[in-house]
Amino acid sequence: MTNIPFGTTDWNSVEVTEHMGTQGKAIWRTQHFDDIRVRMVEYTPGYVADHWCEKGHILFCLEGRLETELTDGRKFVLTPGTSYQVADHAEAHRSSTDVGAKLFIVD
Repeated sequence: MTNIPFGTTDWNSVEVTEHMGTQGKAIWRTQHFDDIRVRMVEYTPGYVADHWCEKGHILFCLEGRLETELTDGRKFVLTPGTSYQVADHAEAHRSSTDVGAKLFIVD
């Protein structure tokens, strides 16, 4: 990481954007640090992603439950205190949640 001076973020003051899934929505609070995107994301209960994502992420579950499916059919469940990581274009994935989830994501 380069060109990022020390700083703090009050996530409650970061502008909210909404992104609709095929069901439910994702509520993003996004900060950019040089070429790194950092987000606090909340998925509403019943959220289902509207696409297969090929972007790499480091994703940490803060609240709720998130299920992530890979194109080969494998499924992974994140609960508070668990994370996953995947590189750009490594394995396409899509997420859903029945109860909602709050995540911290770096990509």
